[in-house]
Amino acid sequence: MPRIRKEPNRYWSKEEKLRIINRVLVNGLSTYQVAKDEDISSGMLRNWIKKYLQYGEETLENKRKPGNPLVKYSRRKELSDLEKLEYENMKLRIENERLKKGYMMKGDGSYVMYKK
Repeated sequence: MPRIRKEPNRYWSKEEKLRIINRVLVNGLSTYQVAKDEDISSGMLRNWIKKYLQYGEETLENKRKPGNPLVKYSRRKELSDLEKLEYENMKLRIENERLKKGYMMKGDGSYVMYKK
């Protein structure tokens, strides 16, 4: 029976990728075994190793940042008390960052007002 991954679109930081790559290059483990232990595809791991050996550490940096963190809360009907607090905290952090950058959103976010 095929194994189902818990997190289909995980975000791997450069440090995590280096740690995993070093298990193969430094510790001498097989790519198949490390990929199985880390629950990633062996093809992806080989690709990381190839990029690392060819171009260095900087190529392991992600080009895109992970998606909207609010989505995991907004799509659920029932939230626990802890999840409600996390959701509210995240919304306030985003609003704070927007204010620091000098713009405010009105309503649903379709209107942007820049401060002078």
